[in-house]
Amino acid sequence: MSTIQEKFAKLGVDNAPGQEGLQEKKTLELRGERLEGVPVDFSHGDVDAFPPLPGSYEAFEEGYQIGGKQAYTEYRGKKTIREELAEKLSSFTGAPIDAASEIIMTPGTQGALFLAMGSLVGNGDKVAIVEPDYFANRKLVEFFDGELVPVPMHFLDKRGEAGLDLERLEEVFREGVRLFLFSNPNNPTGAVYSYDEIVAIAKLAKQYDVALLVDELYSRQIFDEKPYTHLRAQKEIPDNLVTIIGPSKTESLSGYRLGVAFGSKDIITRMEKLQAIVSLRCAGYCQAVFHSWFSEPEGFMEERIKQHQDIRDELVSVFSAVPGVCVRPSDGGSYLFVKMPELDVAIDDFVKIVRELAAVTVTPGTEFGPQYTDSFRINFSQDHKAAVEAVKRLLTVMERYRKKA
Repeated sequence: MSTIQEKFAKLGVDNAPGQEGLQEKKTLELRGERLEGVPVDFSHGDVDAFPPLPGSYEAFEEGYQIGGKQAYTEYRGKKTIREELAEKLSSFTGAPIDAASEIIMTPGTQGALFLAMGSLVGNGDKVAIVEPDYFANRKLVEFFDGELVPVPMHFLDKRGEAGLDLERLEEVFREGVRLFLFSNPNNPTGAVYSYDEIVAIAKLAKQYDVALLVDELYSRQIFDEKPYTHLRAQKEIPDNLVTIIGPSKTESLSGYRLGVAFGSKDIITRMEKLQAIVSLRCAGYCQAVFHSWFSEPEGFMEERIKQHQDIRDELVSVFSAVPGVCVRPSDGGSYLFVKMPELDVAIDDFVKIVRELAAVTVTPGTEFGPQYTDSFRINFSQDHKAAVEAVKRLLTVMERYRKKA
């Protein structure tokens, strides 16, 4: 194959969130057993179970009514909205943001990630990623012709921290890594980096002149009152640092495709230039929905976090009751990364079997690192009862394919 063919061959979408579509409720036959249940797609959150922020539609409608001035904003986003976001995010993260030069609105945080990677990665540049971490990170490094440098995270061995291998991180920094990309909370495990880990990452990046790209998409949804440390607010940070965040997950605004990136002026400028030839801007009418972000009714966020924590707790209990199944309770976000016992089938086949026999869609662990052939990820932002029933069906299927001793 040609280089361009090889590049796009690595951008498979078979396991991407939402690709399977929704199935109808049905009775499921499983080797003589009858399993009844509502189909659940754990590849993404359910915005019907957790609807968007109150007032988000009204904000969108207001943007529509404004007309052309809202539809055709500056490429970075409408000035007044940037100013509002800069103030809100400065307060949230603990460090100031210049609305004129250090922030840009994007079509979702996925758009922010693409623009940032396109602005930071050149042919042959060494880019460190965490394993496991968000599946698009690996694909973007390869797409922009960077050299992938994995750094392990021992998330099952560590509690109270993410478990990042800091010795390995320094080693790869010393060997010429130019960019380190990671999510916090981690996707797929939900692990939150400790204060000591964040300070160490910032210090090493500063020492070795490594750019940092920090994905904080789920940083508003933290469980058990666990402390969360924003890297950009630390005393010692690298010269090139970009943070990305958005209201698509915790706030269920994914349908509006809203994302924000903020950080080093030069990088934000490059992102603006790239956005100008990719999508022009974050959708104009949708930008108005940002008015509802960080302006939720009193108690809204606390209740949403509690609801997700309740689902997490019951699912962890269900998984942990099964011999050979291992899962770390997520510190934040809405993901669980589940390790299974050895099966008679490969992970890709297991995912297909579970979808067919149990009407349950999960994401194979190999999307987050090639070594995770015994794991899968679920997004538990679902109807509570349906999620628990779906996991029980999945485990019933798993037992049928467990390798016999």
